Amino acid sequence: MILTGEYIVTFVYTLQDTGERFEYPFNIPYEGCIKEFAHIILHHFKLPIYLGDDLQRKLQDFIINSTTEFYDCRTSDSLESVRANNYDVEDTIKFWEKIFREETFEYSERRCVSDEELFAIAYHKLVHSAVLGTMLKLEHNYAKAIKEKIKHRDKQGQMLKDRQTEEMNKAVDSLNSNNSTTEKYINDLVAKHFEHFSMLQGKWSSELDTMKEVQRREYRDWIMQILEENQTNSSLPTPSNSPLNTSSNIPFADNAVTNREYSEAQILEESFTIHLGSQLKQMHNIRILSSDVFDFCSINNTIESPEPTPHLLQTALALYSNDLCGLVLMTNNHVDSYSSMLKEFTQICQYSTEFHFPYCEDQLDKVRDSIKINIAVMDSQGKSSQAIAPQSRRAGSSKNLQTGDVFITRHSNLAQVHVIFHIVTDDSLLSKEINSRHAVLLGLRNILKTACSNDITSLTIPLLLQYDMTEEMTVPWCTKRAELVFKCVKGFMIEMASWGGSDLKNLQFLLPQSISDDVFMSLTAMLPNIFKLSNPLVLKSSNVQKK
Repeated sequence: MILTGEYIVTFVYTLQDTGERFEYPFNIPYEGCIKEFAHIILHHFKLPIYLGDDLQRKLQDFIINSTTEFYDCRTSDSLESVRANNYDVEDTIKFWEKIFREETFEYSERRCVSDEELFAIAYHKLVHSAVLGTMLKLEHNYAKAIKEKIKHRDKQGQMLKDRQTEEMNKAVDSLNSNNSTTEKYINDLVAKHFEHFSMLQGKWSSELDTMKEVQRREYRDWIMQILEENQTNSSLPTPSNSPLNTSSNIPFADNAVTNREYSEAQILEESFTIHLGSQLKQMHNIRILSSDVFDFCSINNTIESPEPTPHLLQTALALYSNDLCGLVLMTNNHVDSYSSMLKEFTQICQYSTEFHFPYCEDQLDKVRDSIKINIAVMDSQGKSSQAIAPQSRRAGSSKNLQTGDVFITRHSNLAQVHVIFHIVTDDSLLSKEINSRHAVLLGLRNILKTACSNDITSLTIPLLLQYDMTEEMTVPWCTKRAELVFKCVKGFMIEMASWGGSDLKNLQFLLPQSISDDVFMSLTAMLPNIFKLSNPLVLKSSNVQKK
């Protein structure tokens, strides 16, 4: 064992038959799951699975011995410091005083409630009162104003594209006709078009950001004003420039504008009530449905809609509660708004103002910064050795994540969800040979654990780990994939009982919208064979006396 100043030890595992050695460094004390850590080492060195028990046993003994040696060394250093009169009692008292203040409520410092906490308390109180209808209508009209602005932006952008395309076609035709047009003129024209389009995008982006900030400030001030005034007053004050005010009516267009095409196809769905656990049984509601994943995010209303959609009612009521709703959204390893799924998701978020949490773009920027910090920390700790080379090959770029990694965004302006779990996937999911140790399935386990620890009681998971049907997804492929996900999720939910926190009351398995009825029914019929359904007990008496 090598004990450095950074408390990094190296676990050495030797194969008995060949004598081959495998070294894996990690930090001590280790507080993670030893069984899971052993599987990580197995997967990293591509060792046979039958070595798992032996490796786990040796790893556990190594961690216990290393931890004991670590604390013994630290204790010895402390005793030597006392004997040498290098022990400062005042520093120790200050240290423990700080710990008590941070960890014990009785000794903690009394601090003022922040503005965010005050707004959350005010919103939660008003949303469960008669003011709820007015609040939702105000949010709805704010969203209509944003959509009107986005409609004008898209219209001007399309007009500029058409004009530039026509101008470029004329220039290319003139070049092909051997006229005075040169290639330099074409290149200058391309640069000119790009500059004009970038200026137009910057102009509209600035106007939209300003409009959203004004709406956010007005809305939050209005909420605090309502709370301060007499709550029994039926005539609620309204900001002077609010969309609710008749003096500031916005000329809405006749045609509906939406960010995407909403399908009117019939949604296939089936619901079950199951019991999990051998002794202390827990009840869960499971729902299988075929739908577009963004139907859970998009608010399907138009500029001319007079009232908000009913989905916003439940979303608002549960926003600051212990019954949050989550959605698993698969994406690639680029944390930016240019990847297909993330781009469409950020566009949906832009269609209304976020009144409670940071904007989606700001949250993604924070994720990118966190990745950069983690990479810098890994580099500073010297973890670029061969044993962990795959992690160090994230290339120092904020765009690179590994398959199975998860990052989270919070939202209050989506239709049916509050939390989005963005899980990184790759093309390996198209293969039917994946198993329960696949990185994406392990990522789902982390998602379920996070959900239980943070009051998320409803979660939507893509059952086939795909959002669209492809040629490779035959009936046997779909059956095998659904069975794998069913069994893994069932195991995660049973394990969930020992994690503590909230129970996952509602679990939705999402299927592609284009799935056939026969495949949907076959996958639905599979669920009762894996999960134990909750059926009523019917008692029949054969000794009924006839009167």
